[in-house]
Amino acid sequence: MNDHSRLVQLLRAVALYTVAFFVAAAIVASMRTSAKRHVAAGNAQAAGASGYHLIKTIPVPGETGWDYLKYEPSTKQLFITHGTHVVVVNVDGGKVVGDIGGMQGIHGVVLAPEFDRGFVTDGRAAKVWIFNLTTLKVIGSAPADDDADGDVYDPYSKRVFTMNGDSKTSTVIDAKTGKVLGKIDLGGGPEFPVADGQGHVYANIETTSEIVEIDANTMKITNRWPLAPGESPSGLAIDAQNHILFSGCHNKMMVIMDANTGKVISTEPIGQGVDATRFDPGTGYAFASNGDGTLTVIHEDSPTQFSVADNVQTERGARTMALDPTTHDVFLVTAKFQPLPANAPPHTRPKMVPGTFHILVFGKN
Repeated sequence: MNDHSRLVQLLRAVALYTVAFFVAAAIVASMRTSAKRHVAAGNAQAAGASGYHLIKTIPVPGETGWDYLKYEPSTKQLFITHGTHVVVVNVDGGKVVGDIGGMQGIHGVVLAPEFDRGFVTDGRAAKVWIFNLTTLKVIGSAPADDDADGDVYDPYSKRVFTMNGDSKTSTVIDAKTGKVLGKIDLGGGPEFPVADGQGHVYANIETTSEIVEIDANTMKITNRWPLAPGESPSGLAIDAQNHILFSGCHNKMMVIMDANTGKVISTEPIGQGVDATRFDPGTGYAFASNGDGTLTVIHEDSPTQFSVADNVQTERGARTMALDPTTHDVFLVTAKFQPLPANAPPHTRPKMVPGTFHILVFGKN
């Protein structure tokens, strides 16, 4: 074999080796891409269609019951009404940073940062406690009616509106002075209210399955709208930009209503035992936190079209909720409970296992 033939064979061998190398590299790259896709698909499935999943839990001291939550994004503080006191937790650090006590049987907490004040409804004491947002100390109180429960701060009128359940009234308080300005007869037992920031306050009336619209300036009811087919409404949220109300009802239904006309736009299924609803304008998601241990996530596809995106598994009893509009995290609270005895009367509430009260943080990260 001459030198020319040897050179040709060598070049052919190099060419075959090069082709084999690139084919093998392509196969390896394809396998890696496929593996990544399988991992991503597995993560998305674990998180659910909405992407929400449990990020962390934060233990909170205390064995008393709880009700509404309020989150302040500027300080990363979650305010929890916890029986006879408000526990303030920094959710980033996972630490209790304040404890506002001396109360009797509290339910709702709202914040008016422009006046450096917070307001807490105390149904047992028939009053509203006022505290300083900086010091987290009580600075005064205002009288309310029995069973003062849900409440809302309306930044348009600079007023706090309480929902007094058994008294079927709303107490109106000037947020700057802490003085009572008046009382509104609601014609039924109210639950949770929301404000649209344009001078309107809306409230669920649980006993009549209605929503009332209140003029925040005149303190008069301007409209009363039926929620049928929804029954016994509890949580209420608002898409203020599109004027849409989201009412969580105890017959496992979210009633979605036009806040301008009172027309029911849609109804969507939710879990059992709803207590709170929230709307996130950044994602278009409306949430219903349900005592059965689910978080129903409903997407606003358009102002007239809605769909259930997810039913996220939480924990039993996690029925109240707050939302961080900047990170889109959802905060729930619950505890572990002792089993009921076999002969327990109907509607008996189980006792909390000491040391098990905690915050659940759900997010998309």
